[in-house]
Amino acid sequence: MTVPRLMISAAHKSSGKSVVSAGLAAAFGRRGETVSVFKKGPDYIDPMWLSRAAGRAAYNLDFNTMSRPEILRLFAAKSAGSDLALIEANKGLYDGFDPEGKDCNAALAHLLGAPVVLVIDARGMTRGIAPLLQGYVGFDHGLEIAGVILNRTGGTRHERKLRQAVESYTDLDVLGAIRETPELDISERHLGLTVPAELSGVEEFLEGAARIIASSVDLDRVSGAAKRIGKLKLADAQAADLRGVGAGLKIGIARDAAFGFYYPDDLEAFEALGAQLVPIDMLRDPGLPEIDGLFIGGGFPETQMGALSANVAMRRSVREALECGLPAYAECGGLMYLCRSISWRDETRPMVGFIEADAVMHARPQGRGYVRFAATNTALWSAGAAETKAHEFHYASLENMTSGRFARRILRGRGIDGTHDGVVKSNTTAGFIHLRNTAATPWVARFLGFVAACRETKIPAPSARGSA
Repeated sequence: MTVPRLMISAAHKSSGKSVVSAGLAAAFGRRGETVSVFKKGPDYIDPMWLSRAAGRAAYNLDFNTMSRPEILRLFAAKSAGSDLALIEANKGLYDGFDPEGKDCNAALAHLLGAPVVLVIDARGMTRGIAPLLQGYVGFDHGLEIAGVILNRTGGTRHERKLRQAVESYTDLDVLGAIRETPELDISERHLGLTVPAELSGVEEFLEGAARIIASSVDLDRVSGAAKRIGKLKLADAQAADLRGVGAGLKIGIARDAAFGFYYPDDLEAFEALGAQLVPIDMLRDPGLPEIDGLFIGGGFPETQMGALSANVAMRRSVREALECGLPAYAECGGLMYLCRSISWRDETRPMVGFIEADAVMHARPQGRGYVRFAATNTALWSAGAAETKAHEFHYASLENMTSGRFARRILRGRGIDGTHDGVVKSNTTAGFIHLRNTAATPWVARFLGFVAACRETKIPAPSARGSA
């Protein structure tokens, strides 16, 4: 596979690489090129921007939940036929969970044979950029750093000093310089960037970003750098044949301004296994349609809690369906929606009331990062391996909780109470943890198998006996 590819990284987080990555994808798209887009690590918001900019789904490449061969296969499959594959890094180039760097952005660049372009936040910096870049080049001599994009420069004089420093003290190419401007500002909130669904004029913003990037960055040199690659070494897949496990099943999925945190390859897995995904707008639809199961992902229900609460008919429909045994799976924001209420910024609004707890938002994260858990004997269905790797990022906690049955025993992370996650009630599992459908964690097939069993019996499937 010889698709040109490039990783957009930085020295540290909040350097502007997300906007630069989306702007580059949009700029190349304006030139008539097909750009495939990827995000390193577990993330939902950045891929939304990349997807809108490229006009196609953005896929996550995550060492925590995916094996290296699996990362290579996904990257090869989803970049095939494109003119350019852009991978947006997370945090800094050498940052990662593993202290030896086995899961850092540089490790992913090595695995994919992708040259790296460093986006440097140049505010308050002139000659000092040189030792910074020298350190990044010298830290890993085997890594191909193809060049630098100077970001948030202050003016012509500032840019000239930066260029002189880079050219005098390093062998790196300056591929562009982007002036600091409010036109490229995307307001951040507690989970990162604002999601596109909440920003008016998204297309206008991306069009402006593409125009600025095209005039500030030498796209031909960027494209040339992306071609200095070799072939990927792909291993044959040995995945189990689970086709048809979801044949004929209709799975409702919450897709609206409140709920949008879904991995595209997870959703593709539903369809590949024979299930039909039925989009539901929890803010506006009058009730649940004819479905066999329900999936409510994460998102920002707190920012939409007024509209969610006001849709009394939908809240009642969801509660009655779940109480009657409709199989359901809810993650993070979905869990919050199923609670009695959500409290945020001194406001409290009633929610579905199926989960006997109140979701309360806090100023600081209550759980964030990679997690590991084991299924309890109360679990309705298993995510896959005996010890499952996943992730969480939530500012909410559950208070006044009376339910006591859980599907997961936390081995690392926070979950709901530091010990458990995944409230089990009737045929519903709802927790703060986000799953990723992979070879080790084929949760989609497991969930569909459970839904099929419930439909076959025509009555709520019996819950497993026992407790954690």
